[in-house]
Amino acid sequence: MASKQKAKPKSSSRSWDGLAPPLSQWALDAVASMGFTRMTPVQASAIPLFMAHKDVVVEAVTGSGKTLSFLIPVVEKLLRLEEPLKKHHIGAIIISPTRELASQIYQVLLSLLEFHPASAAAINPPEGDAPRPKSSSSTLKVVPQLLLGGATTPAEDLSSFLKRSPNVLVSTPGRLLELLSSPHVHCPQASFEMLVLDEADRLLDLGFKDDLQKILRHLPKQRRTGLFSASISEAVDQIVRVGLRNPVKVAVKVKGGSGVEDKRTPASLQMTYLTTPPAHKFSILKQILSTVQPTPQKTIFFVSTCSSVDYLSMILPIILGDDYTVVPLHGKHPANVRQKNFARFTTSTSPSILLTTDVASRGLDIPSVDLVVQIDPPSDPKTFIHRCGRAGRAGRRGLSIVLLHPGREEDYVSFLEIRKTPVAPFNLPTPSDEDAEAATESVRKVMRQDRSHHDKGQKAFVSWLRSYSKHQASSIFRVADLDWEALGKAWGLLKLPKMPELRNFTGDRTLGVSLDWDNFTYKDKQREKRRREIMEEHAQAGDNEQDSRKRRATDNASWSQNQEARDKKFKRREAKKARKELERWEQLPEEEKQKARETERMIEEIRAKNEQQRLAKNAAKNEASNPVGNDEEFTGFD
Repeated sequence: MASKQKAKPKSSSRSWDGLAPPLSQWALDAVASMGFTRMTPVQASAIPLFMAHKDVVVEAVTGSGKTLSFLIPVVEKLLRLEEPLKKHHIGAIIISPTRELASQIYQVLLSLLEFHPASAAAINPPEGDAPRPKSSSSTLKVVPQLLLGGATTPAEDLSSFLKRSPNVLVSTPGRLLELLSSPHVHCPQASFEMLVLDEADRLLDLGFKDDLQKILRHLPKQRRTGLFSASISEAVDQIVRVGLRNPVKVAVKVKGGSGVEDKRTPASLQMTYLTTPPAHKFSILKQILSTVQPTPQKTIFFVSTCSSVDYLSMILPIILGDDYTVVPLHGKHPANVRQKNFARFTTSTSPSILLTTDVASRGLDIPSVDLVVQIDPPSDPKTFIHRCGRAGRAGRRGLSIVLLHPGREEDYVSFLEIRKTPVAPFNLPTPSDEDAEAATESVRKVMRQDRSHHDKGQKAFVSWLRSYSKHQASSIFRVADLDWEALGKAWGLLKLPKMPELRNFTGDRTLGVSLDWDNFTYKDKQREKRRREIMEEHAQAGDNEQDSRKRRATDNASWSQNQEARDKKFKRREAKKARKELERWEQLPEEEKQKARETERMIEEIRAKNEQQRLAKNAAKNEASNPVGNDEEFTGFD
């Protein structure tokens, strides 16, 4: 188990020139140019330890300067070697769970190395006939390489490695493993110095476990290893698996309002919740943006699924108007699209909204994010903190709002308090039903113009519902409590999809929309031609009217074809997930199991308590409207 160290730097000023061992002058110039007049608490605590040959486990609130906490020791260590690394030998590896975070780390590293002349010359050699700076092969320098799956091929990565001979790799797990598998890449005991796992708790999740273990087989056991994250304590039980030896744990937290309890988010970040009726799920966003002052220049909207991002990126500009640019980003976008959209948002000079999934929730240091709105509360409660932490970074003021439906979902507030993540109510005037209805109609007007918009909306709604049904806090987020008609209208749908969850639904599936579905066409001529051909095939086959209606219903919602097969696949996937969850549970220490049981018990107590309060409140209302002495049942006039 990691030994603990309080995050109290020796110097109260946390000055950069007070470190021991001291930083090189070029490094002092670099951090000064970045605007860091003094070290943050995590930097003052972690840098001396990591530079002093200690394995470290660093837990610090999001936006606290963790990136420089490992980049400075990595660079300083390699530049203080007695002799340069041999060709094609690696000195340090930094692993990130996402492409965006890896790219960000790489850019910070390049900014740092601009102040080291030999490294800067090796990274950006002069072009053409320009004179090259005098630099012998014995000159110590740091040359990084960025490895991202999807951006390049493994062969291109290897070719670049052989040509440039980098000694620091910044990568996602899969692409790193492919490069390390090459016989031309060497990580010998004599040269390999440091391994860094950023957002370590996510890297240690089951999804990365196999790749990470294979990577470690390519690395020497005698090395320095650092784990960095905002919630590393939840992965400490797996430290042994990544080979840390008697690591020092650095925990940098923020005191709560009472000065007693620790918070897991920066003090400059205000975390709030807003209870809003289902019919106002998206129209309320315009009211939020107009209420927050000053007007947010950079905002992030988090939703649960990729299909939601695709659909909402089409309808939100209709609801919000032209004052904001909506930029979509999710994990199923091709690598070049993700990079382009991410750069488009970060460099935007006008009010912009990044509409994204949890692919952007971890580690990304997006400059100047003013507002985070979690339209869908995250399935994994740990992710809540990371989402909020995209705002309020490096001491900048930020605001986070999570949207909840009235009723049982309000128990999520108490659930967050248990996890030491308290949220306060966000004060907003009661939304107007007319505004919600106007937003719905404006979206439907666009939906009627192209049947493909309707298909996209159906797919997005189904994927959102599937995600909602898998929420970890299932006793709070219950599909049975959803208001289907109100939600369907909020999404701007022309009708509710056909799906198993609606099998017993007795309300209005048309959502009040009258439409000639046979003549509802696709703008794409080829797609519309195919739809017409299918309709004619059914007619020529002599289908009776009932069969024809069934077939057309299937055609109208392509996602529901072969529903039985899809349901079987879904059940198999759920069974596999349950087995994995059981395996994970069995591997947990008894202490962690006890914590999980206690959390679930408290959730049930909160739910029961809140339910009693709601019943008492309703009873009080009934009593007020039906005073004693006048409670006879009304039976009509004589």
